[in-house]
Amino acid sequence: MDSRRGWLHIVQDCRMLPVFVIVSMAVGIAFGKLYGISNFELTPPIDAIKAIFRGQYEFTVPNTLALGVVIGLFLMMFPAMTKIRFEDLGKAARSPKQLLIVMFFNYAVAPFFMLGLAKLFLAGHPDLYTGLVLYGLAPCIAMVIVFTFLALGNNAMAIVLVAINSIMQMILIPVYAKLLLGEIRFDVWVVGESVILYLGIPLIAGFFTRRIGIARMGEAGFDRLKTGLETLSILGLLFTLIVMFALKGDLILERPAIILQMAIPMTLFFWLIFGVVYFTGWGLGLDYEDSVAVAFNSTGRDFEIAIAIAITAFNPAVALATVVGPLIEVPVMLALVWFARKTKYRLFEVHGRVKTANLLDATPLLQRVPAKKPR
Repeated sequence: MDSRRGWLHIVQDCRMLPVFVIVSMAVGIAFGKLYGISNFELTPPIDAIKAIFRGQYEFTVPNTLALGVVIGLFLMMFPAMTKIRFEDLGKAARSPKQLLIVMFFNYAVAPFFMLGLAKLFLAGHPDLYTGLVLYGLAPCIAMVIVFTFLALGNNAMAIVLVAINSIMQMILIPVYAKLLLGEIRFDVWVVGESVILYLGIPLIAGFFTRRIGIARMGEAGFDRLKTGLETLSILGLLFTLIVMFALKGDLILERPAIILQMAIPMTLFFWLIFGVVYFTGWGLGLDYEDSVAVAFNSTGRDFEIAIAIAITAFNPAVALATVVGPLIEVPVMLALVWFARKTKYRLFEVHGRVKTANLLDATPLLQRVPAKKPR
């Protein structure tokens, strides 16, 4: 039992996470290169799920990899959902300042900022330019909950913001696509399907797991499962990284310039948007948990939607640019998790702007580093 707990804490240790991430990326690249996965015509995850329900699923490499993305994202999302006290969702929904910050940066700033970066860095590469603009169209509706969870932010707030963004996307993506890229055609219902697949299923599973667990074990008993659930989220993240990098492992080795060309503008986008929103929340008097939630919800991009639009409305080179996106986004967002946790004490705790419940709930996930007391 003690050795198992020691292993769980190693997985959660903040100092070891970069090592695990790098190893996962290397394993994915090696796997993709070994099996030439980029040569396969990959199946969109939603299509693979539909095939299962229709009884038409075949165990091919493209279908299996598509399910790998779904499984990895579920393993990441599910533990965060089990921590939600659903009465907190109502409180989060009544937070106009937080909602307005996210709406402003997601729909008045982010798409146009990404467009400007595309013009600055990729004007001579039309396919990469289009892929980057597509990537900036829609805010993330899944993984930002995980990053908020890892940064010890307000998970209930993150879910409410994601739900609002899900509705806004269905209305505004066609408008922004036409405004920024011209006349293109795609199935807007893919947004709704993504919401159900990446948000709805983990949310329902987390709700019933928490309800049944507390009914049988009590609140204290259910809390004893916390370490295992948090470790599951980290393992899901590492598994997702392996799958994502396997999808384009051979391409990364053969054409690394594409990664670099996309990495520079995307890294600037994520760091600048996150930094501005995070410090805006701090400047407006939000506590750390809410500042983190609004910052990640304003920063993360919906790569599933970008890839789906690229596959259906553009050529394979544009689709390639959007597939490269999450390979850059996930490591950068993990760096932002580290940044948020490192600045938490200096910006918020010394001013008493951290929720007591979250301080008590700050378990060894991404091991807390003892903060130095001010002299």
